[in-house]
Amino acid sequence: MEQIKTTSSSEVIATRVASHEDARYARQIADEMEASAKARGTGIAKRSPEYLAAKMAEGKAVISLTEDGTWVGFCYIEAWSHGKFVANSGLIVSPDFRNSGVAKEIKRRIFELSRQMFPNAKIFGLTTGLAVMKMNSDLGYVPVTYSELTDDEEFWAGCKSCVNFEILMSKDRKNCLCTGMLYDPAKELKK
Repeated sequence: MEQIKTTSSSEVIATRVASHEDARYARQIADEMEASAKARGTGIAKRSPEYLAAKMAEGKAVISLTEDGTWVGFCYIEAWSHGKFVANSGLIVSPDFRNSGVAKEIKRRIFELSRQMFPNAKIFGLTTGLAVMKMNSDLGYVPVTYSELTDDEEFWAGCKSCVNFEILMSKDRKNCLCTGMLYDPAKELKK
């Protein structure tokens, strides 16, 4: 279990793979995802607390907590196109812990977990956030066109709850306000 100290305090934050026991945080995480998207005026696919709890139970999520059990941050894995593509989705940090470095640690841990669980999958993400683009870039992701991402209809259906869904559809899912980023393990092997 990785531990980091926040820059704003001396609290120790543990970042680890989530389990079924962490389902008690699912409502709080889902609510913060929605509130954060509204505050930024950007899109994010809404996920129910039940969906997030299932990801935790499957071991397909990373969670950060303080020593006293305060929820700090979260991210989960979704597999698409029969495991050929994996998305690290729903990266969220509690407002009290933003700008502490925990998002970078969560992103690193979810990337490592994705590589362990799906070693041959291309890992991708859609984001409007510069900080997430930088974190992705540091992990080896590169910006790509949407045509290089999964064509799985269920993935794109997740965009329906986004405020920018009409833009995506008006562009025939070729682009939107989000930047597509991709990590291709086959290209890393060639390096």
